[in-house]
Amino acid sequence: MTRAIGIDPGTVSFDVCGLEDGEVFLDTTLPSPDFAKNPQALIDLLLSAQPLDLVAAPSGYGLPLVEIKDFGDRERFLFTLVDERERERISVLGGMGKMIALMKSSGLPILFIPGVIHLPTVPEYRKANRVDMGTADKLCCLTLGVYEQARHLGIEYDETSFILVEVGGAYTAVMAVEGGKVVDGIGGTIGGPGYYSLGGMDGELAYLLNGFHKEILFSGGAAYIAGRPDLSPEDFAGLIESDERARMGWEALLEGVSKSVAAELVVVPRPREILISGRLCRTPKLRTALKERLSTFGPVRRVESIANVAKEAAQGAALIADGLAGGRFSSLVEVMEFRGAKGTVLDYLHIQDADALKGKYLG
Repeated sequence: MTRAIGIDPGTVSFDVCGLEDGEVFLDTTLPSPDFAKNPQALIDLLLSAQPLDLVAAPSGYGLPLVEIKDFGDRERFLFTLVDERERERISVLGGMGKMIALMKSSGLPILFIPGVIHLPTVPEYRKANRVDMGTADKLCCLTLGVYEQARHLGIEYDETSFILVEVGGAYTAVMAVEGGKVVDGIGGTIGGPGYYSLGGMDGELAYLLNGFHKEILFSGGAAYIAGRPDLSPEDFAGLIESDERARMGWEALLEGVSKSVAAELVVVPRPREILISGRLCRTPKLRTALKERLSTFGPVRRVESIANVAKEAAQGAALIADGLAGGRFSSLVEVMEFRGAKGTVLDYLHIQDADALKGKYLG
């Protein structure tokens, strides 16, 4: 009987989902600011859930199945893409750094999992000059999508085909699955704006910023366009009829999603469904608007959860952990080719200074 746990390190909350013989036995959440202040709380939660066969750790931009005992300074950089100067500027990332030492001393069977770019199912030419094709948590959402569509439609994992829109608390990603395999992804820092994040940055803007702090990537999205980054998504949605700037942010978010879905139709022209998930899909008004906009491209449906509290990424991470541990979902991770994950997020750069950049960060 396999016991496995998945963790979603969200911008708003850290969610934890545990599976025992494929059934949910742990389903909880921890506000991200609380985690940043006390990462030991997460470790204590994991320790209290023992015995465990595997824990899929918060993995940021992703690592190709790295065990906690093999996690070093190189891995620490690669899974956050934040260097020493900035680790404490973003509280959650600072908490993640502290978490590693606690995980190492815990004795727990912890594994870091890949992002979309690490998978062999994505053709290498699509990876050219890309870093963020979908972070590890977005890949977890895709995994839940493969499982859930197969169950919903009564088909095998290798018959699933969909485009997933993952509208998170900060970033929005759109990714494509064909034959149960991830074939492409438009990550949160490449595509349209998210709720907080600006999405893809104009190259000329990047030049004018003359180097910038990581925090910039968490700004410029729909809430910032509205001029109200303090607003919850629910309150933001309530303003769109009366506030012109809120309406602008709303339109930027929805149109950005539509453009990314249209782009992924080039890769998967006849998906069975357009699936939606993420923090913002819990806001009824936004969920309805997404379904209306995306229905142009095919049937639209929200991914059904296997848990009540933990978000989709934590659920998908639990499925991955169970499968890698030899549990009920072994065939799921085999179809998706998780064991073939390799490389780093910097492997596919072809810009003028690519070699210097790799030398600086990879040695």
